[in-house]
Amino acid sequence: MAALCRDCIGLFDETSLARCPNCGSPRLIAHDELTALSIAHVDCDAFYASIEKRDNPALADKPLIIGGGTRGVVSTCCYIARQYGIRSAMPMFQANKLCPNAVVIRPDMAKYVAASRTIRSFMDELTPLVEPLSIDEAFLDLGGTEALHRAPPAAVLARFARRVEAEVGVTISVGLSHNKFLAKIASDLDKPRGFAVLGREEAVSFLARQPVTMIFGVGKVLANSLQRDGYQTIGQLQQARPEDLARRYGETGLRLSRLSRGEDARVVNIDGEMKSISSETTFNADMRDFESLSTELLALSEKLSARLKAKQLVGDTVTLKLKTADFRLRTRARHLMIPTQLANMLYENGHQLLAREIDGTAFRLIGIGVSGLSQADGSDPVDLIEPAIARRAAAERAMDKVRQRFGEDAVIRGKLYDRVRERRARKKDKPEET
Repeated sequence: MAALCRDCIGLFDETSLARCPNCGSPRLIAHDELTALSIAHVDCDAFYASIEKRDNPALADKPLIIGGGTRGVVSTCCYIARQYGIRSAMPMFQANKLCPNAVVIRPDMAKYVAASRTIRSFMDELTPLVEPLSIDEAFLDLGGTEALHRAPPAAVLARFARRVEAEVGVTISVGLSHNKFLAKIASDLDKPRGFAVLGREEAVSFLARQPVTMIFGVGKVLANSLQRDGYQTIGQLQQARPEDLARRYGETGLRLSRLSRGEDARVVNIDGEMKSISSETTFNADMRDFESLSTELLALSEKLSARLKAKQLVGDTVTLKLKTADFRLRTRARHLMIPTQLANMLYENGHQLLAREIDGTAFRLIGIGVSGLSQADGSDPVDLIEPAIARRAAAERAMDKVRQRFGEDAVIRGKLYDRVRERRARKKDKPEET
């Protein structure tokens, strides 16, 4: 069995030590397979909140929520705030009740993205096999890099965690195993500032004791179905025959059978950086009339289109998202014959989906997203369908050029004019900050 000091990155054969013999640190990790595992999941700890506390040390010992607005939701929160029961995606009014003294800060995405890019550049120095999952987490495959780094992956990851903390000012948690499923589980075992190892030999026995909800993809609905059928723990899934699970749950049953035994053949996929892009908004007051909702949808479609164009992407599936006043979620999707990035095409398809949902229900949130992403070739292929569509596409691209030169509000769609005018009035009346 090998042991590793996470502070001085020393490796030892003696595993009964309470402290590192080199630096005296108690942050030692020992495991039979420590030097043989190479698949890692890296997750920043309460990333947005950590960045804000880094930049304002006065917040260090205070409960901090990143979010805001009486109708908004919690983007994330620090670990102090989590002790009050606050969690991501919780409505802000509920979070404020749980912790009235919490400091609330609106997200500063530009700052978070800058930190994320720095961390990603550190990852790229370790291995070319990096699969980002979001702005603050990624899978890494360090197989075959020991000669390059002159150290096993465990030591390389510990050195990486120390560098991120020193140079970026946030902490990360690392999970190390032989596949992605187990690495992801491991990274959640020792948060925050953690480093956990889950090896091949212990996987089945470890998983047997865990609830079925530990398997990624097992949400509330599937968990309820599994529990009704007598599967409350992963161990109970292990004991079931794969064909029985397949008979009950289809392909999902076979997947559950494999994962319950710690089997995951997925590779770290460097092409899996982005599967969808979306934009959404929560209203200050519930909306139920079609005209108001469609106006919001148009503004979101323009915002989504701008992001697709900036990333030079097109998508072939448009998804409408609605959340009712009692927090029930509705999603409706439409597959496009030809991928698009045009605001007009996104809006028209979303508009048709929205029309079917207008039944007097009050909604607190609307969003639109696009998936099935691929690289654009410089012109939207929908331009070639028919002259009317081609004219609208040409008009939109002309609008884009004017906006690039003179600003976002240089050209305003008539339906959005009142929104822009109100925004300008609020900005004009807002007192200057001192």
